[in-house]
Amino acid sequence: MASEDINELTEALARTHVGDELSYKGQGLKLDNAESVAKIVRAIEEFQGLQALRLEGNTIGVEAAQAIAKALESKSELQKCNWSDMFTGRLRSEIPAALRSLGSALMTSGARLTELDLSDNAFGPDGVKGIETLLKSPACYTLRILKLNNCGMGIGGGKILADALIECHKKSSATGAPLSLKMFIAGRNRLENEGAKALAKAFQLMGSLEEVHMPQNGINHKGITALAEAMQQNPNIRVLNFNDNTFTKRGALSMAQALRNLRNVEIINFGDCLVRSEGAIAIGAALRDGLPIVKELNLSFGELSEAAALVVARCVKDKTHLEKLDLNGNCFGEEGCEAVKEAVESMNMADMLGSLSDDEGEPDEEDDDDDDDVDEEDEDEDEEEELGEQSGEEELEENGLYESSANGSPVKPDPVSPTCCPELQAFLSSPTAEKLLDLGAKRTLLIEQQVDYSDHSKTADAFLKICSVYKEEPEVKIAVLETTDALLKKALSGSCFQSYSFLSSLLVMLGLLKGEGRAQRVSVMPGHLLALSHSVEQEYFPLDHADVLQAFVSKSGKALTSCSSARETLQAVLDRRTAA
Repeated sequence: MASEDINELTEALARTHVGDELSYKGQGLKLDNAESVAKIVRAIEEFQGLQALRLEGNTIGVEAAQAIAKALESKSELQKCNWSDMFTGRLRSEIPAALRSLGSALMTSGARLTELDLSDNAFGPDGVKGIETLLKSPACYTLRILKLNNCGMGIGGGKILADALIECHKKSSATGAPLSLKMFIAGRNRLENEGAKALAKAFQLMGSLEEVHMPQNGINHKGITALAEAMQQNPNIRVLNFNDNTFTKRGALSMAQALRNLRNVEIINFGDCLVRSEGAIAIGAALRDGLPIVKELNLSFGELSEAAALVVARCVKDKTHLEKLDLNGNCFGEEGCEAVKEAVESMNMADMLGSLSDDEGEPDEEDDDDDDDVDEEDEDEDEEEELGEQSGEEELEENGLYESSANGSPVKPDPVSPTCCPELQAFLSSPTAEKLLDLGAKRTLLIEQQVDYSDHSKTADAFLKICSVYKEEPEVKIAVLETTDALLKKALSGSCFQSYSFLSSLLVMLGLLKGEGRAQRVSVMPGHLLALSHSVEQEYFPLDHADVLQAFVSKSGKALTSCSSARETLQAVLDRRTAA
């Protein structure tokens, strides 16, 4: 074969021309100057109707980028720029200049992009500045897919990106066709809370997202909460991937709340997000309430207990589209893994459950519930809250709403409105059977009207205080059960999510579920369990909540050993109710 033919063949192989796309993907070309890209430039210039240009997997210098940019100035039909992993080995200072040249060419051409992929280019905040003008320009008014995975943007870059998207939306809206981004990918960018919150503002404004992928960004509950609120404004969201961030309970509750308001979610990836058992129960409640077409749920490596996993499984058992349930890497222990597998098999979901081979083992029951990891930001926030509380203590004491405990420290007000009747306040401050009886026939009305049902912890606390005075004496027993009936009817009458949150708080206080931070705990008394036994049999107590309670009571460990007889009574009632 003649050398000219070989050269032509080599050049043909050097590019892939398929339909409207010109591709140099993954060829490892080192393109330093105009001469090195001469053939690419000629191919671009000669390509009529070019709509997609793939340059990923090569390394392009500033001069080479400028030459390519010159060729792109006449390509008004260009829509897709797949330019990931395009600057390997380049100085970080070179990348913004190269990006500015390419962006300027796109703006000059009059192109209207639908996809821009700059992933795996470690350009940092300066790189974002390099595309800032492009993102604000008409060239991106039509953008549908933006991929910036593994770019090292950091907090600063995240803020610049968010501002650019907001500006783009503002300008495009003025033309009557607002920016409607569908897919956003920005994993491994160290965005942290501030970057996430900035982007959340842009997401909330657009309201058009269908996929969000932001794994491994060092985001904790504050940033997650902002993102969750933004997701509620994107009703067509299908994919939520926040893998390897740190939700903890607060972030998980916020995300669960968001899920309650979404109908089109198909894939939920909250793996390695430390959602913990309380968060998992809340997410499960959201799924039970809605999300009819969910296909995948990933709660792996989240410090879930066996009982919490069983609750989640029960919450998704009727999801006919479910294909995958990932609960690997949690804290079930060997026996717990078998129990989860058996439970899933009994629900005909065995094919959906992924491997449990990386289970972390059952947690030590002696662990203090208050030893959960708390980052410095959370500690600072807690200190500020405490200072705020302390500043008002003197005023509260003057109004008789604080008492001093035996050690002289103030006792906080009870879980009722500060304006509640003195008799109810006195009972909840120091519960006794006599004080409950003294409330007379009005006690159920007082409970219904004055307990703060918006705060699940306060509601659970009130329930436990009433139960603590339980006695088999007919008058006291009737008073306790009538009052707890009134309280639970109202607590469980809201949405599934709200009632699950109440139940979760109750489980934490009884020591059946590990809480976070300074979660309140009580010494379990027979009255607590006997009153629950009565409540579980009542019509107002949902069957799925009995399922949850049974899962935790049966795995209570040492929490209920002091009330073995009452526990057996409760267990028997739960068995009857759930078997019915």
